[in-house]
Amino acid sequence: MTLIPYDDRDGWIWFDGEFVPWREATIHVITHGLHYGSCVFEGERSYGGKIFKMVEHHQRLIDSAEILGFQIPYSRQELDDAACQVLEKNNIVDGYVRPVAWRGSEQMGISAQQTKIHVAIAAWDWPAYYPKEMLENGIKMKTAKWKRPSPETAPSHAKAAGLYMICTVSKHQVEEEGCQDALMLDYRGYVAEATSANIFFFTKDGVIHTPTPDCFLNGLTRQTVIELAKENGIEVIERHIMPDELGDFESVFLTGTAAEVMPVGQIDSHSYTVNAPTKLLLEKYQELTRS
Repeated sequence: MTLIPYDDRDGWIWFDGEFVPWREATIHVITHGLHYGSCVFEGERSYGGKIFKMVEHHQRLIDSAEILGFQIPYSRQELDDAACQVLEKNNIVDGYVRPVAWRGSEQMGISAQQTKIHVAIAAWDWPAYYPKEMLENGIKMKTAKWKRPSPETAPSHAKAAGLYMICTVSKHQVEEEGCQDALMLDYRGYVAEATSANIFFFTKDGVIHTPTPDCFLNGLTRQTVIELAKENGIEVIERHIMPDELGDFESVFLTGTAAEVMPVGQIDSHSYTVNAPTKLLLEKYQELTRS
């Protein structure tokens, strides 16, 4: 497969309030966000030209920045308007939208309170995150060696770039072993999530169990799917789940803006079926986002 580098594409990126040709939307190598992780971002999907949960995504971007100690210099409404303009200017109907905010290059060091806060929004055409055939049997996962940190040691409720370093490392490791994603435990040893998606488990009696999001993001897709489950008479229990329970479940699926609703066929030595309730939630989510 030929990769198209993301820095060598046609199109426009909204950058600090103005539209910049795609290839010119650059930053200096001495940028605080690059060196110290003072960067927050969002991942959004557009369906039929409309961004799903746009308001919630942009409010979370603002909240994440505040957790990291800086203020985004645009209102939520300005971010909403800019994201819609990005889609229109790039003629994107079904795509992926990436707002990002970071500290600039005015200061280099741990303390950088005088840095300028930059904001950019890019978008590109993007089909399903996983091939369609994987919807039938589910993806393969393996438990990562890295764990989600305690909220006392990292800003776990911010969608901060630095928190994804262990996700990249973990996903690369399991991909080398033929898996598509890694299961991450938390600092206490409980099941937490995948590298960029939340996780749900169906018991044989049709009840969903899902980890309590107390040290990782309570994803917007996660919240949406919980609502869909309850609307369709499916009980949802949020609780701490131990790894030795993985063999007790019948069906497993992930949720995320990129992954949408994605069945899991295997975690370590445990195999799962894609049961009818999982297929129902997948169908209901597709109906909701594409209506």
